[in-house]
Amino acid sequence: MKINKIINNNVISVTQNKQERVVMGKGIGFQKHEGDIVEESKIEKIFDLSNQEISDRFKTLLIEVPIEIVKAVEKIIEVSKIEYNKQLSDMIYVALTDHINFAIERQQEGMAIKNGLLWEIKKFYPTEYEIGIRALDWITDIVGIKLPIDEAGFIAIHLLNAEHNNVADYNQVTEMVQNLLSLVKYHFRLDFDEESLTYFRFITHLKFLAQRILANKPLNTDEIELYEIVKEKYGDAFKCVNKIATFLLKKYQYEMTHDEALYLTIHIQRLISRNESVDN
Repeated sequence: MKINKIINNNVISVTQNKQERVVMGKGIGFQKHEGDIVEESKIEKIFDLSNQEISDRFKTLLIEVPIEIVKAVEKIIEVSKIEYNKQLSDMIYVALTDHINFAIERQQEGMAIKNGLLWEIKKFYPTEYEIGIRALDWITDIVGIKLPIDEAGFIAIHLLNAEHNNVADYNQVTEMVQNLLSLVKYHFRLDFDEESLTYFRFITHLKFLAQRILANKPLNTDEIELYEIVKEKYGDAFKCVNKIATFLLKKYQYEMTHDEALYLTIHIQRLISRNESVDN
């Protein structure tokens, strides 16, 4: 196996079985040149990225990112695939490496960002959130930087995005979100502040709902008592949710669960309350 290109002291590219691969290892590219034989004893990881565009972007990213961060990302992806049976797009290598590198830079500069969706992620996607929590420990152990709990949620989002990368799925999710948003706007006959965090949370919640519907993974947590309280307290928002439930059943043959109706009602009520406070 010969070196095609020296990316940095720790990363090179090679050609193996007529396929370009990215090879990582401490000092594997140090004082080496194109055409040299790879020192196999220094190989720590071979990245086999099938998409050339993704491979090129990953190589560009590796020029700037410390090897320890790449190792931490690889640990996250490897455990996600093996222990949690996640089917992840190769794009996760680029997106997650870039995000964690930037998160560490912000942390070192005292500019950590709060995750406004942390509660929703923890509630609706406990598996991805669990990986995110474990990832924080791996980052601490490998990189030596302790990131805040908010980053567990951001890592979970990257994993979710990597699982829903199919263009057809993406188009279906987008169409469904737009349809649901139109139903809410029509029911209340108003427009929303699209720059607000409340609106962003609502759109994200709709995306999560759409992904669960397409994957046929309904949410069931048996929050019956809270469901009855919310149904009674937020009657108008609940009427809107009933319209959404009818639409989903008719168009997608999907029967919304009590839990999904509960949380959607809460999100719609937050959205309406936010709009009313702005108008006043």
